[in-house]
This record gives sequence, structure tokens and C-alpha cells, in this order.
Amino acid sequence: MDCYTANWDPLGEAAYYRKLHLYSMSWTLKEDLADCLVAAAPYGGPIALLKNKKEKSPSSRPPLEIYTASGVLLASILWKNSPVVHLGWTTSEDLLCVQEDGSVLVYSLFCEFKKCFSMGNEVLQNRVLEAKVFHTEYGTGVAILTGAHRFTMATNVVDLKLRRLPEVPGLQKPPSCWTVLCQDRVTIVLLAVGQDLYLLDNTTCSPVTLPGLSPQAGSYLRMAVSFNYRYLALFTDTGYIWTGKSHLKEKLGEFMSEFRAPPKQMAWCTRSRSKQRAVVMAWDRRLLVAGNTDQCIQYSLDEDSYLVPELDGVRIFSRSTHEFLHEIPEASQEIFRIASMAPGALLLEAQKEYEKESQKADEYLREIKDQKLLPEAVRQCIEAASYEQEPEIQKSLLRAASFGKCFIDKFPPESFVQACRDLRVLNAVRDYQIGIPLSFDQYRQLTIEVLLDRLVLRRLYPVAIKICEYLRLSELQGISRILAHWACYKVQQKDKSDEEVAQAINQKLGDTPGISYSEIAARAYECGRTELAIKLLEYEPRSGKQVPLLLKMRRSQLALSKAIESGDTDLVYTVILHLKNELNRGAFFMTLQNQPVALSLYRQFCKHQELETLKDLYNQDDDHQELGNFHVRSSYVNEKRIEGRVSSLQNAVDEYYKAKNEFAAKATEDQIKLLRIQRRLQDDMDKPYLDCCLHDTVYNLILDGNHKRAEQLYRDFKIPDKRFWWLKINALAEQGDWEEMEKFSKSKKPPIGYLPFVEICMKHHNRHEAKKFASRVAPEQRVKAFLLVGDMSQAADAAIERKNEGEMNLVLSKCTEPTLAAKINQAKAQLGKK
Repeated sequence: MDCYTANWDPLGEAAYYRKLHLYSMSWTLKEDLADCLVAAAPYGGPIALLKNKKEKSPSSRPPLEIYTASGVLLASILWKNSPVVHLGWTTSEDLLCVQEDGSVLVYSLFCEFKKCFSMGNEVLQNRVLEAKVFHTEYGTGVAILTGAHRFTMATNVVDLKLRRLPEVPGLQKPPSCWTVLCQDRVTIVLLAVGQDLYLLDNTTCSPVTLPGLSPQAGSYLRMAVSFNYRYLALFTDTGYIWTGKSHLKEKLGEFMSEFRAPPKQMAWCTRSRSKQRAVVMAWDRRLLVAGNTDQCIQYSLDEDSYLVPELDGVRIFSRSTHEFLHEIPEASQEIFRIASMAPGALLLEAQKEYEKESQKADEYLREIKDQKLLPEAVRQCIEAASYEQEPEIQKSLLRAASFGKCFIDKFPPESFVQACRDLRVLNAVRDYQIGIPLSFDQYRQLTIEVLLDRLVLRRLYPVAIKICEYLRLSELQGISRILAHWACYKVQQKDKSDEEVAQAINQKLGDTPGISYSEIAARAYECGRTELAIKLLEYEPRSGKQVPLLLKMRRSQLALSKAIESGDTDLVYTVILHLKNELNRGAFFMTLQNQPVALSLYRQFCKHQELETLKDLYNQDDDHQELGNFHVRSSYVNEKRIEGRVSSLQNAVDEYYKAKNEFAAKATEDQIKLLRIQRRLQDDMDKPYLDCCLHDTVYNLILDGNHKRAEQLYRDFKIPDKRFWWLKINALAEQGDWEEMEKFSKSKKPPIGYLPFVEICMKHHNRHEAKKFASRVAPEQRVKAFLLVGDMSQAADAAIERKNEGEMNLVLSKCTEPTLAAKINQAKAQLGKK
């Protein structure tokens, strides 16, 4: 245990720091780190190196190299663009290369160019002096200091919105140091000019005074903000270091160093739930860790080193080594501190003695159990194991935890099992060949989903799938997503034929849930492999995913067939309209002729949107019946003048005769005849008759007293007798012409009988006229007629006369006179005797 704590260095009260060896770097660098632009991504991310271009020769092309954290080369290219001022990584591990001209080039992990964007004309004109890449909750941002000593910022490079920050009054030279802060969801710049500090937000430039600043502070030379933007550190030319909260209203501590020259780098080394807040500064051959107190830790550096701030510490790499400097977690301190009597330390000793078959194991165990701290001891061992990098120490602590939980009733195993799973995953990705040295806190913050994405980004598909299987992640969340990425990468390999690649992908993927063959096909098309994309689309079960890509690939005929097979009319319409815009008119119609379903749907579309096109389709097919229908619709929809309407209807008559539909032809001829009569009536009487049906025309003529013209129409159009009588008595009743109605009823025997006369008179509340007609109603309807006019006596007499018990009961149900009721009941009784 003494050996384990040999590299522990105390800082303040109960805080220890150590440098863990991560890797011996495998790279063989031609240049010193000091001669290169360096960018290392957080969370154990990759390292990018670009030699500073000191030669002015245009032919000088320095290499851009990307390595894993263990120094394994991932990719390299010769830099052929403008000189680069700054390198930085996005949260999705894309490399941002900020050039002097203000353009930012984005490269993948394998030096594949992805896109380029500009930081604006002002930056282009004044060039870039300095740049910083930063990360906020909104994404990855870029801040630029131009040659005009102005700042331009973009808080999210994915959704680029440039902000030009206000000018600093009187600024004649570049600031001595500056950084980007995040306060209340607003991104601002803090800069130093000599002994003065300024804050730049969207609209204002505000001077800042730090609380508790020593009078001997001097001019600011370096500043650093913590990984989570909560803390700020500043270094001055007197060696004074001030630390405080990033809102600049609270001081944490100060420290006076022996150095006057500014450090090459300065970074925070903090851990959550710790009271100690340390700042790490690197000079050429010295590393200094300063905390809240006047104490510090110093390390000597054998080589040029580079600091990478992390969530829970600082990574330090050089040409030969890669280390992780961090504060030792409380659980590890409790267990491994010299002479510790913490329950976790006792449990670890108990387990070791148990392996030696020593009775001391029981003594240690009893001591823990007597204090009722066995659950706490198990928890400490599990937690300490999580924070360890060495597998042997992890195993030792987990064996102790497993030993201790055997003596606890109903110990929940979830934390132990989860720790074992997490450590197996972490040990796998920390492997030298993979080179992602995540700590336990970084892993929890990153989440397993993001870690899998990063393995996929490195094309480490087998490892990612093994992790998914080990953690038993759902296919949709794990293996399906990884296989989809693998397939998208597979289609880029051009050493195999389209058929081989398509079969290999289908054999590997099959019907795995969550796999979209259309996305893989789209990737193949982007890579210029159209035939491969079509083969892959054959495996896509969803037509809605096939069709858009087929249209994009200009395979419209195939897209139409797939859309029709799907049975989705909206999808078919989408393809039809695409074809209509893509092909000439003749080719378009010929294409539809070969697809009856599509042709039928297009006709439906034309009925509502393009009538003239519909007419062309019918003409092409010699469909005279539909042409006749078209002319009829056109006469009412498109034609306003009566001559045009009659002309359209005459065209319809001609088409109906060609179609041998005599009924439709005769009906249309009658309509032409009616339209002409209505036109004359309208001219003669100055009343609207056009567009009325025959029924309404006759009705309105009777209302207007034009009985002769109404009867002429009745004869000309052979209106059925019953319908005409109904029309006329309704119109006469509405007009109130009861005399004409009486006269009409006597003109001849009504084909509808006299009951309708009674009903219509009562409908218009004329009981007097109704009674006249009631007595003339046929015997079988007389009871109903007398009941309608309210004559109970005559209704009773009619029912008795017909000897109809049903009618007697009907009258009886409405009767209120006792005498009449008795009369009906007596008749019923006599009827019953018979």
C-alpha cells in the first residue's frame, strides 16, 4: 500500500494529486510539439498536429496529422491551403482549422474534408491574429481576434450566426490575453490590456475589477477558464495567480509563484464534490499545480508537454509519454491512505488475509461489522475500483467488495454489477490500439451512447458491437445503429463490385430492426455508386423510403413502379408530378399509358386541377363517353355566356352519339332545349330562370301565373302527370290562388287523388278549402282526410261506414267527446258480435 501512495502529492488539507501513466506514445514525431499547432479533443479524444509554417515558400506543405491519444496515427494529409492560426475539435470530434483569411475548414477524424465556412468579410479584410475554439451547451463555437483588434464570434458552427463584438475603447495593440466565458447562457469575451480587464458582450464593453486582487498583482499575461466555465484563473507578470468564480464576483484564492515569465499553458484541474480548486501551469521544463492555499506541487518536465483540460483533471502528453493529472477521489484516499482505519481499507485487508487463510480476516471483518459499516466498506471498495486505471488494482478492490457483500443480508447487487460492466468497457477502450483513455467520471458524463458513436467514428465496429452485446443494449440503441454506420462505410470501399457489396451488407444486416437500407443507399449514391444504391434499395421494405431516393437518382420509371406497388396514392402522385416536370408531354403520356393505376390517379388529379390536360388524355384514348362528360362539366364550370354553354353541350351530344350512349345524348339535347327556353323566359319576364332545373322552372312559372307556358313545358318535356299535378297544387297553394286550385281540381280527375289537396291546404293553414276537398277524397283515405281537417264526427262516420276497426281505433284515440266515443265503441261492439 505504501508503494501505491508513493506518487501521491498533498495540496492543502486532505487533497492529494497524482500523475497516472496512460501511454508510452507510439508516434515518431519529426518536430517538437513546440514547433506545431496542437489540438487535443477532451474525453480522451484524438490529437491533431500541424507544423507551424515558418518558410515563406509557397511549395512548403506541412503535414496535418491526426493521432489517437496513445500516439497511433489515424490519418495525415499535406496542408495545401492558407496558413492555419488555430486548431480545435468540435464536440462531435470534427477538426476545425482556422486560417489567416478567416475561413474555417472542417475535417473528419481521418482527414476527410467535410465543409468550409467563413467568419465574415471583416475577418477576411483584417486577417486573423488569434482564435479559440470553445464548447458550450449550444455546441462548438469559434472566437476570432482580427488584425483590427476586434472580436468576431460564432457560438455554434453547425448553425452559423456571426456576432461582431463591440470595440474596446483606446485599444491600439492586441490584448495580452483573452478567453471566452459563458454566463447565464450568454457567451462573452474577457480580455486583458495591461492591468485592465474588460468584458465584451453583444452590445457593450465593460471594465472589470476583480475582488480581493493584490496591489502587487501587476499586468495580466495568461488566463484560463475551467472545463465547466465556473472558475477563472489569471497569471500576472509578477508571478501572482488569482483564482475565483467566472462571474468575477467571488475570489477563491491567490498564489505567488517564483516564475515571472508567462506559462505556455494554464489549465484547471478540478474534481466534482471537492473543496480544492487547482490550476496547472506548464513552462518549458516545469509543471506547477497551485491550489486555494499558498501551497503548490511542482513537477519537472523532461520534454515539451501539452495540457488537455478534462472534466476531472488534466491530460499531459509529450513526445514520449501521456499522463493524467488529477485529484485522488475520496474513496481511494480513504482506502489507500497510510494507516487508514476506514471501513473500505479494513475490508481490503480482510480479503487479503482471507486469501492467505489467516484468522486476521475474521478480526478485520468483525471490527467493521461491530461499527455497522460493512455496507459503507463495500460501497467504498466499489467506488474506488471505478476510479482506478490499473486492472489488477480494480480486481483487488472488487474482490474485497464481493467478499464483504457476502456478509450483508439482502445486499443490492446492482452497483457491484454495474461497476464491473463499466470497468470492462473502460478497460477495453483504454487499450493501446484504441487509445481512448476515459476516466470513470468522463465516461458517466459522456454516456455509453456517445462512446459507441465515437468508436463507430473510428471505424472500430467489432469493438462497438461487442460492447453492445456485453451491456445487452437494445438492437435499436446499439447493434442496429452500428451496423448501419458500418454499411455506410462499406459502400465507400471501391475494391469490390456492386453485387458483392450489396450481398455482403444484406447478409450482415438482414432484417435487423432499426436498419434503414435507404440511408445506406443514399450514402452509396453520394459516393457515385448509383447501381449499388439501386441494389440496396431492393432490400428496403418501405416504399416511402425507396421512392424519394430513386427520384433523386433520376430513376423515375422504377420509382413509379415502386410507388404503385406500395398502394400509397400520395406517393404515386409525388412521382407523377415529378415525371410531369421531368419529361416532355408526349413521353409523359406514354409513360402513364403503361401504368393504368398511375393513369387513373392522374385523371383524378386533372379533374380538380388541370381540365385541359384531362381533355387531351381522353382524346388520346378516343374515350367519347368521358369526353362527353367533360364537355358537360365544362359548360357549367368554365362557360359564362349562354352561347358558349350551349356550344359545349352540343359538343357533348356529338361525343355521346359517338359513344353510342343515346340516353345521355337525348338528355343533353333536352338540356340545350331547356336552356334556350329559360333564356327566352328570362328576357321576356326579367326574372332569373337560367340554371334552374325543369322542376323549378315549371314551379316558378306557375307562381308567376304563367300557366300556359308551364303547361307547354309539361307537354314538351313529357313531365309525368302526377309530378306536374303535385308541382301545380304546391305552387298554387304557395301563391294563395285557391280559386285556381278549385278550378284545376275540376279540370279532370286528379291522377294523384284529392288527399294531397287536403294536405297542402292544411300545410298552408287553410281549413276552409281543405274541407271542400275532404269530402271528395276516396273512401279508403276519407278518415285520414277528415282527421286532417279536424272533423271528428265525419271521420267517425266514415270509419263506421267502412266497418274498419283500425280506423275506428284511430279516431277513438284522437276523440275527446264522450258521445262520439260511445258511438264508436257501440259500432265496434256490433262489429265484434258479427
